Amino acid sequence: QVLSLGQEASHRFALPVSGSEGVIKQENFVLSTSGTDQVKGVLTLQGDALCQADINLKMPRNNQLLHFAFREDKQWKLQQIQDARNHVNQAIYLLMNRDVNYQFKTGSEVLKLMDAVMLQLTRARNRLTTPATLTLPEIASGGLTKMFTPALPPDILVNFYINLNKLCLTVYQLHVLQPSTTKNFKPAGGSVLHNPGAMFEFGNQRYEVSHVHKVESVVPWLNDALVFFTVSLQLCQQLKDKISVFSSYWNYRPY
Repeated sequence: QVLSLGQEASHRFALPVSGSEGVIKQENFVLSTSGTDQVKGVLTLQGDALCQADINLKMPRNNQLLHFAFREDKQWKLQQIQDARNHVNQAIYLLMNRDVNYQFKTGSEVLKLMDAVMLQLTRARNRLTTPATLTLPEIASGGLTKMFTPALPPDILVNFYINLNKLCLTVYQLHVLQPSTTKNFKPAGGSVLHNPGAMFEFGNQRYEVSHVHKVESVVPWLNDALVFFTVSLQLCQQLKDKISVFSSYWNYRPY
């Protein structure tokens, strides 16, 4: 059961192929958030790669509309999806890495296997549920800033990540701190999402985040994968519990 659930989860990551060339199909996701239309976007996901991003940003100061898209020659790898797929495939390998007629000799042998499988499934799930924490200078110096045409203005930062079953885009608008106002300068640490007021230094210039826009879209197959991970982990735990019951029974025989 655990093996078939793991295989189902793995198939979600290797998306259904379209045509006979074995090309992973592209899916479009419209990014939106309730209550504001400051940022709108369409992202095209192909497996673990964002192959196109089209973003419209309405600047709060003057309602000027900015438009950015990925350069034709660029793709952005979503490491979280790649890692989650690798972990689930490792769990499948552990479950299949035996002869068809193999017989387990002891309960502890099964427990050891379950622990190893659960470790991989937990890591796979955690990669989707726990996005990386980044500092603002890390976002500013990351390759993502060089992906767009026209180039992003110096007062805009963007970040993409997966959170649970959602594809998320965060847009940070910055303003330069004047030398006279930097006496209270306190650089922000790492975070998944930085709040307005966060300060950082980059390229000999000090900035403060003035506005933060977060938009997202649900990716149905990520949702499926998370369900498969959870059910698989429950099954592994149930098997461990059953073995523990039997081993305690054998250990406490009264004769």
